[in-house]
Amino acid sequence: MNKKTDKDELALFAELTKGMKPLEQNKRHFKTAPKDRKVVEEKEQQLHADSFFSDTYQPLLPENGPMKWARDDVDSFEVKRLRRGDYAPDLLLDLHGMRQSEAKLELAALIQACVKQQSHCCCIMHGHGTGILKQNIPMWLAQHPHVKAFHQATKEWGGDAALLVLIDIGDLPYRR
Repeated sequence: MNKKTDKDELALFAELTKGMKPLEQNKRHFKTAPKDRKVVEEKEQQLHADSFFSDTYQPLLPENGPMKWARDDVDSFEVKRLRRGDYAPDLLLDLHGMRQSEAKLELAALIQACVKQQSHCCCIMHGHGTGILKQNIPMWLAQHPHVKAFHQATKEWGGDAALLVLIDIGDLPYRR
């Protein structure tokens, strides 16, 4: 474009807008929308599952006999009480048909729920299937700081297709 047409256009624009008032600028500061509680809880569960459960960690677990494990600071009598069925699970988790990633999230959510509801014992039913969950769940449980011990469940709670887990909920006494 040349300078003459630019000047003509500016003059034409000035003539057309003559006498118009500019709009006032509303200064509104929009806050971020409150986050949905469900979304926040899912992200928190994902964070806990990722931070506690590693697929590369290999704890010392029994190769023969029933699956059992206890932290170093837990008395072996607690594992015996789990085996005998002295602890009745307050919460049950059925992982049949889930993928590993889904199972990790559900496991983290179960442990959080046990701590929140002050439940000492829970039951995790993984089933027989291909054995992937049966193999990985004990490794994941041994990594979590709130898990005191676990033992293969009694026939009443699922036998060798389930685990009874003893949760550390703090200094509160066990309620029966």
